[in-house]
Amino acid sequence: MTARARLAGGSAALLAVWPVLGPLPAAADPAKAAVFPVELLDPGVVGGRRPRPDETRKLALVTEELKAALARQGDIAAVDTAPQAAEIARQAPLYKCDGCAAPIARTLGADLAVTGYVEKGSNQIFNLYVVIADAATGKAVRAGQVVIRADTDDTWAHAMRWVVKNRLLSEPLPGKPVPGKS
Repeated sequence: MTARARLAGGSAALLAVWPVLGPLPAAADPAKAAVFPVELLDPGVVGGRRPRPDETRKLALVTEELKAALARQGDIAAVDTAPQAAEIARQAPLYKCDGCAAPIARTLGADLAVTGYVEKGSNQIFNLYVVIADAATGKAVRAGQVVIRADTDDTWAHAMRWVVKNRLLSEPLPGKPVPGKS
């Protein structure tokens, strides 16, 4: 018997058993998260400042990296925050607003509120902070921080992937199943 014939026979056997076993169970729906734009804190400037164009680009880059890493590693779907853009701008910076992100996330239909900021330490050293909060209670369920030691797109993106993998999602979020276990 040829390999092709064995493969065809195995496929037929699998198809014959499938109706008895029924369809596979559906995967749980991903948690919905309002992932707010990552912000900049420059403690060297009294009263703060607006990010420069290069910083704005890097903040957008790490915000997108955060959304992608949460989806890829945590089965978390980002909701569109644009409908609340005016409220987000009014409350900004979100890292100082004492939990204002959770109510905004709830209005967007999200289960989680994800905020983050980059604190500028010098021209080459930055601290990246990210918090995941329950949108219903505002209580932080996970937080992480990492130091960025160079001011490049690659180092900022790598730092975001690292903090998601090793701090935010090193264990499943509350209410999420452990992969491979039921």
